[in-house]
Amino acid sequence: MTLWNYQRNQYGPYNIYSYYVGYNPQTSVNPNLHYPKIHQRAFLSPFTFVAGDVTIEKNTFVAPFVSIRADEGTPFYIGSNSNLQDGVILHGLKNKYVEKNNKRFSIYIGNRVSCAHGSLVHGPCRVEDDVFIGFNSIVYNAVIGEGSFISSGAVVTNGVELKPRSFVPPGANIDTQGKANVLATVPETEEEFAREVQRVNREFPSAYSLFFGKNRCSCGLAC
Repeated sequence: MTLWNYQRNQYGPYNIYSYYVGYNPQTSVNPNLHYPKIHQRAFLSPFTFVAGDVTIEKNTFVAPFVSIRADEGTPFYIGSNSNLQDGVILHGLKNKYVEKNNKRFSIYIGNRVSCAHGSLVHGPCRVEDDVFIGFNSIVYNAVIGEGSFISSGAVVTNGVELKPRSFVPPGANIDTQGKANVLATVPETEEEFAREVQRVNREFPSAYSLFFGKNRCSCGLAC
């Protein structure tokens, strides 16, 4: 008898999955109903919450207890090969936008972006490709340039724009453009750390999907 069968027979049931993937509620702020668009090769972990006009592209990993709530600010876009780790929160302010490719978004997250455990990304904001957002950090009302590294506990806000490969030190508060302009470039050690985080998390969508069955519907859940 396998360990899984032993545990199920002796103590079960195990692995009762819980999700919410669905429409945003109709309110005066956001009266139009939208259902998330999630690529079949993305993976949503148990206890994920996704509501409203949210696009999640292929091979993106969404860890447990992530909240992606496009019920006020909307829409959200999350590119391919990105990862939102445990406890990440995405939310946005009503009628506040960033632009990308002549389209308006409350939150735009590019490809190969890592949002580490407990980080908050609050719209309006745009996060370009290959960015690392550190543990318990906050990005709000900002544009984060490609390849930037935001360290643990840092805050980037107040309409600032980080140039590509900017390094935000641990606990820093980048709330003026002047502070953003003098940031150093990302050290090689932190670039390597970000690459390794990406490498590990890119394996999770397909690996975890084995536990959820081979057939997955367009919402990203196992059928």
